[in-house]
Amino acid sequence: MQIHEIKRAHALKKSKLVGRGGTRGKTSGKGGKGQTARAGHRVRPAMRDIIKKLPKLRGHGKNRAKSVFYRGPEAVVNVRALSVFSAGDVVTPTALVAKGLIAQIFGKHPKVKILGTGEIAIALTISGCTVSKEAKEKIEKAGGTVTISEKPALPVKPKKEKKVSAKKKK
Repeated sequence: MQIHEIKRAHALKKSKLVGRGGTRGKTSGKGGKGQTARAGHRVRPAMRDIIKKLPKLRGHGKNRAKSVFYRGPEAVVNVRALSVFSAGDVVTPTALVAKGLIAQIFGKHPKVKILGTGEIAIALTISGCTVSKEAKEKIEKAGGTVTISEKPALPVKPKKEKKVSAKKKK
């Protein structure tokens, strides 16, 4: 076989010409007037408008929704990790950050939950943290105390009853 004897696997097929009469007349499949008739037309995505409306301020990173409005999970500390404290110490989120057990998130102390994995033999005072049932038992067994500091619920104002006044007839 020589080069002039080679045949293609698929027959030669010309590309379709558009806009030259026949069944593809008038707009020739290019739509109507205006933006849709132009080459490279593209409708603006709705998501872009939402992104454009978000406030963009300096210093808040790429994703403002995460960096400013972080509502992430609590930082978890196990009971066995509290052995770095000495007897009688008060364990708070600030103290946990100082000891390196938890990290700050965007410059703020996260909510902390103490779980009951491991053992503890030191009497500690826990405050400002949520504590699991098992962890509370272990801390109190070791001679420590757990103080739960929850914000008081806002008082509910009673609803005022609307006065129904009869219209005066003349």
